[in-house]
Amino acid sequence: MDLLSKSDEEIFKIGKPLWENLVRASNMKDYGGFTKDFSTQMLFGANEVELGKQWANNKIITNLEETYKPFGTLRRGDHITVLIKQTNKEIPGEFLGRLVLGVEDDEVKIFGATIY
Repeated sequence: MDLLSKSDEEIFKIGKPLWENLVRASNMKDYGGFTKDFSTQMLFGANEVELGKQWANNKIITNLEETYKPFGTLRRGDHITVLIKQTNKEIPGEFLGRLVLGVEDDEVKIFGATIY
C-alpha cells in the first residue's frame, strides 16, 4: 500500500478505526486492545507494566471522549502523522492527539500515538 500518496481525507478514514480503538482501549485500560494495531517497533516500547502505571496516574488518557476531530497530517519519511483535536470527559479543553501511521507487512500499523 502506498500510504504516502493518499489524500488527507483518505488518511483520516484509514486512521479513524485505529484512533477509536486506542481511545476505547485506553479508557478501559485494556493493554491487548490498546496494542493490537501497533507496529513491531511500537510493541517493543509498549511495556504492559509501564502502560498500567500511566493509566493509573493519568486522568487525561483514561477519560477520553469518543468524539474527536482530525485536522491535519504531517508527512515525513515513510510515515504520516495525523493531528487530532481530542477532548476529555473530566478535564475541560482540547488536547492534541498524534497518531503516526506507516506500513508494515502490507498493513497500516501504528508507529506512534500520544496525547498532549
